[in-house]
Amino acid sequence: PITPGELLCIGSSLAFSGLFYYLYRKKARAVARIQGAPKLQVDEDLPALVSAADGRCLPYVALEGIVLPAKAALTSHYHDGLQGVIQKLLLKEHRLIWNSLARSW
Repeated sequence: PITPGELLCIGSSLAFSGLFYYLYRKKARAVARIQGAPKLQVDEDLPALVSAADGRCLPYVALEGIVLPAKAALTSHYHDGLQGVIQKLLLKEHRLIWNSLARSW
């Protein structure tokens, strides 16, 4: 005989397992799309390629090329000859959804 407490534990365990599997599959699909992204070179053809794309946007693209720093390049304290730059502009789009309970976007 199975008690109601055991049924509750089994049911909640199955629900959490289903939720975590759903989240895992969702992230795995995103990683697969990123890993399969086309690699483009930063050159004179890139602006024409972007303007020809649908919506003037290229989703999940890996850009390869030389980056010039705005002021000065950062040098590594741990590896001689290693330099880097910091990304100055980050574009992040958020989708607005109306929350009727809080009456806000």
